[in-house]
Amino acid sequence: MTAARSGSRAFRTNDTPLLAGLLLLVAGLFVTSLMVGAVPLSPATVVTALAGQGSEAARIIVVEIRAPRAILALLIGGTLGLSGAALQGLLRNPLAAPSLFGAPSAAAFGAVSVIALGIVDALSFALPLAAIAGALLSVGLLLLVAGRNASLLILILAGLAISSLAGAGTSLALNLAPNPFAALEIAFWLLGSLEDRSLRHVVIALPFMIIGVVLLMWDRRAFRALTLGEEAASSLGFDLNAVRIRVVAGVAAAVGAGVAVAGTIGFVGLVAPHLVRPFVGHDPARVVVPAALSGAALLLAADVAVRIIPAQTEIKVGVLTALIGAPFFIWLIMRRRYDLAGGSQ
Repeated sequence: MTAARSGSRAFRTNDTPLLAGLLLLVAGLFVTSLMVGAVPLSPATVVTALAGQGSEAARIIVVEIRAPRAILALLIGGTLGLSGAALQGLLRNPLAAPSLFGAPSAAAFGAVSVIALGIVDALSFALPLAAIAGALLSVGLLLLVAGRNASLLILILAGLAISSLAGAGTSLALNLAPNPFAALEIAFWLLGSLEDRSLRHVVIALPFMIIGVVLLMWDRRAFRALTLGEEAASSLGFDLNAVRIRVVAGVAAAVGAGVAVAGTIGFVGLVAPHLVRPFVGHDPARVVVPAALSGAALLLAADVAVRIIPAQTEIKVGVLTALIGAPFFIWLIMRRRYDLAGGSQ
């Protein structure tokens, strides 16, 4: 109890400047997202439109077109950052992330399968359920295949195999699409994009994301105990089997809901925790909330960037996050290559 109280005090005092700075960054990027587009708007015009005043054209652009997109970027980026921090805490591996373990690919397979087979459409409330089922299967399969004390190499190989299997399943679903237009739509959707999203997409994803956030936040103190080892964590009163189930379910709900409305957006869950970890003393319990805010800021910034980068057509945000995240992942592997090889530096 004493340790828990001291950890809570540390969270409140030491992390306040970091959290305040991240909140300001997210708020600034959110407003910027409402300003940037084919029709640039001033901050005053955005505020006026949000208040229901000003010209009708500005209100439509801000409220009906850009606000849902910005809200989804905030929600999806935040849940991806939170999922990455939770997986890294649970597995005690800095390379753990939903995208590396096949969760987004498996969620996409679940969603694409029901769309290609004509079971549901892209705006159905059943779509997140199919995506969540795919993500749940992938993370559960990873824990089953890799085992409790898997090395980084085993985790990466297992994640690669699961992601490849999910990709093959998605290709099969594309082959079974009812017509070429549906297959093309699915292919573009898989690239990951927040373009042309509406408040209906927010309503579809939000309930499942809330469930995922609650489950992932529930066990943040267990992540700190796990740094001492599983036996020590168990002796401190943590039910590790229950912790694993909640984390797996939380990642599946959060990632599945995001994939269902925006397609596959990778590497945010890997990068976000690493950006804030040095500021919280590498404490896995304290990194959870800052990682969520960092993930929201990353995806908001990426979504703003795809709108201002000169191109004939808008670059998909999933493509941009992969272009940034893949080199970061390579850099992380180079830093930990001795661990991956089973040696020591």
